[in-house]
Order: sequence, then structure tokens, then C-alpha cells
Amino acid sequence: MNILYDERLDGELPATDKADVLADLQQAAPGLTLLYREEDLRPFECDGLAAYRVLPMLVALPETLEQVETLMKRCRALGVPVVTRGAGTGLSGGALPLEKGVLLVMSRFDRILDVDPDARIARLQPGVRNLAISEAAAPYGLYYAPDPSSQIACSIGGNVAENAGGVHCLKYGLTVHNVMKVEVITIEGERMTLGSEALDAQGLDLLALFNGSEGMLGVVTEITVKLLPKPETAKVLMASFDDVEKAGRAVGDIIAAGIIPGGLEMMDKLAIRAAEDFVKAGYPVEAEAILLCELDGVEADVDDDCATVRKVLEKAGATGIQQARDEAERATFWAGRKNAFPAVGRMSPDYYCMDGTIPRRELPRVLKGIADFSEEYGLRVANVFHAGDGNMHPLILFDANRPGELEQAEELGGKILELCVEVGGSITGEHGVGREKINQMCAQFNPGELTTFHAVKAAFDPDRLLNPGKNIPTLARCAEFGAMHVHNNELPHPELPRF
Repeated sequence: MNILYDERLDGELPATDKADVLADLQQAAPGLTLLYREEDLRPFECDGLAAYRVLPMLVALPETLEQVETLMKRCRALGVPVVTRGAGTGLSGGALPLEKGVLLVMSRFDRILDVDPDARIARLQPGVRNLAISEAAAPYGLYYAPDPSSQIACSIGGNVAENAGGVHCLKYGLTVHNVMKVEVITIEGERMTLGSEALDAQGLDLLALFNGSEGMLGVVTEITVKLLPKPETAKVLMASFDDVEKAGRAVGDIIAAGIIPGGLEMMDKLAIRAAEDFVKAGYPVEAEAILLCELDGVEADVDDDCATVRKVLEKAGATGIQQARDEAERATFWAGRKNAFPAVGRMSPDYYCMDGTIPRRELPRVLKGIADFSEEYGLRVANVFHAGDGNMHPLILFDANRPGELEQAEELGGKILELCVEVGGSITGEHGVGREKINQMCAQFNPGELTTFHAVKAAFDPDRLLNPGKNIPTLARCAEFGAMHVHNNELPHPELPRF
């Protein structure tokens, strides 16, 4: 398991008695739903990364801002850590509870407060599902662009926490590019407004800081998002390749041709077969890789772009190019991609979903590296990519019932992330760091950068009570990692102080 993770940055948690915390919160916040029996806590022991499980001390399910404020104030006074959770679809262990902490579940804040079609914005509580935003905006010819594969279930509050993306983020941006304002409550129980409904807000850009902060700076209680007009038309080309590296090179060729697709996705043979068996999307199962390229906008421009992309794909060595004949087939093509994760889950008792980002030009090299790692560890890897922006999701297939296979999958995943860093990329694209990738933070960032991260957190959470032990490793822990991974000369020295 992950050697760097501990429940508190210094490995300690307060010795507060569960009964005392429960009694204190019940008295301070009458009407606040608090779960404390083991059978009630069990459903909250993990997020989407089910390999890591911890039973929380208490689960709080507030329904009002006043209850959240009171809970935060009392937890700070008692020195009890707080982990915030949304829908629980995260894949990095970011919402993993603490054995001696309170899990703050915001799922009951699930109302769409307002849709303003003239201003093209929507105000939402954090428990609103991603897909529900577009459904509410559809009568006005609008939609919300970021569309992670879990959009049918994931919540907008969790999207903000992880800075979620999706298949259309290449052209329309990540969550950070589509959120205009957030309301938050600090660990002191104080309310803050970050950003504005104007094009720009005065002062420091704390709004961008909170996007992707993984619950370490405050609790998001309301979000204002941009809504976009639905494109006049959208058309999808599906190109098949007999070599996965050719498909990787074709991604860069499309961008180099001056085309910014609405979506540009890649799947390798294992993922293609899994998705086809599951969805019957019409994928060519004999192909080594496919690219899905969606072009949207005014119909005349889209037709011109389709012709250009077709020529690029032919030149790149595509063995077949198919354009969706109508909206139904377009939706089917995308259904295969968006169901790739559950589809692969039908092929193996377990799989480990990775998330890293690389420069597009390095895609062929990284694909070869992943193939080499797969052979070395004897574990199959299905590759699914947001290829246009270099965000890759290798799915490592394993069987947790076989001794050592989970640890092998974790080690293989770590090597893939370190390869991402080696080629100039990042250890995460949209899933966050959480517990899963805290080791690899030591490979990506040097001691000075990690010190800055700790200082930012301390400015908002000086007592380190919000989601402690996640996201940012201590320098001492990085020294331990460095002793095991001597390939990176910038890793901290063991004598550096820990936080």
C-alpha cells in the first residue's frame, strides 16, 4: 500500500473520544443528522478508489449553511479533522475518511438555485449532479461544458474540488475555466465569496486556487457556473489504426493542422473490445487503436473541418475512417467511450484507474513505456485518453484476491506517473492527488515548491484539520520516497525538517 500516507501530516490525531464529539455536535447543532453506528458508517468508508477503506468516526449530513458553520467551528475547537465528501465518485482517495475524524457529506445540498439564460449562468448547491446542470439549461438552448465520464452521478462540488474535465475539455476547458464564483465556509466557520458574476473579480484569484484544492482549504457551499449555447451542429469521425503509436502521432497532427476539436479521444485495443462488448457502439474490434474526433460549430465550418481532419488521418496512416451518420450514431460512439471504465471492469475482478497528463508530442513514447511496464509486471493495461489535452487514463487490470497483485498494480501505476513527469507532464489531470498519488508528488515537486504548498494550506487551515494527510506530502516523507527512488536528483534530502 502507499507508504507515504498517514492520517495526519505528523502521523498523529487528537485523542478525542467519539462519544464526546457526538454529544458536542448534537448539542451545538440540533437537527443535524449524525451517523455513528458501524452499519451506518460502512457505506462511507471509501470513494471510487475502493482499494483504500477507512471507517470514519462520525458522518455528518447537514441540510443548512448554519449547520455546516456550527460543525466547522466545533470541530476546530475540539481539534477534530474534517473530510468533505460529495457523491463519492472520486478516484484518488480524496474523500477517504479518517478513523478519528468527521466526514462531512454535502449530498443534501442538491438544489439548482437559479438558471439565468440571459446572463448564461447557473447558481447551484454543491450536491447537484453534473448532468443535471445541462438538463436544467437545455430548454434555453444552453449546456454546461465540462462532462466527466461520471457526469450522471458526480456532483458539481466534487468537480470543483478535483478540477474535473471530461471529453470536451480540450476546446471548452476544465472546471476552473467554467466556474465564475463559489461560496465557501472556512474551518473557522466563516463564509467567504470568491470570484464574481462579472468577467473579472478584484484582488487575488482565490477562485482558481479553490478549484482543485481537494477539500484542503474550505467547504464549497454554492457554485456559479458558465453556460454555453449548444453548437449548431456536431459531427464525429472515428478513425481506426493498426498501430497505437500511429494513433498517438495523429493526435498532434490534427492540432498542428489548426483544428481544435470539441473532443479528441483515444482508446487502445483492449479498451475498444471491452467497450464494444458492453455498449455495441460499432467499434472496429480488430483495430489496435481508435480516435474519436468531434467537430462542432456552424455547419459550414464543421464540414470544412471534417474534410481537413479526414485528410490528416489518412496521411497519419488510419486504416479506416467512419463519420457518424446522424445524432443517434454520434451518441453511440460517445457512449462507448464514456462507458469504457465500467466496460473494462467486466474483464477483470479489479482494475486500477490511473490519471496523468503529458505533452501531446510524447504520446507515442509514453504508450510504448506503458506497454513495456505492462509486460514487465505481467498485468494487462487498457488505455483510454483525453488525447487532445494529453490526459491519459491507463486502466491496470489485476485480481486483489491474488496475494501481491494490488501492490504490483500500485507500483506499476506509480511508474506510469513518474514517466509522465519525466516527459514533462503531470501526475494528475482531473482525478486529483488525494491519497493515491502522494508518493509521486515527491517526484514532481522539489522541497521549495512543497514548502509553498504547505504555506498556502496553513493560510486557510493553520491547524491542518481539513482533509489532512492528503495531496501534499511532508518533506520527511519525500525523503523516505527519495531513499527508495534515487533516480530523481531533486528529491528532498532526509535531513530536511518535516512539517
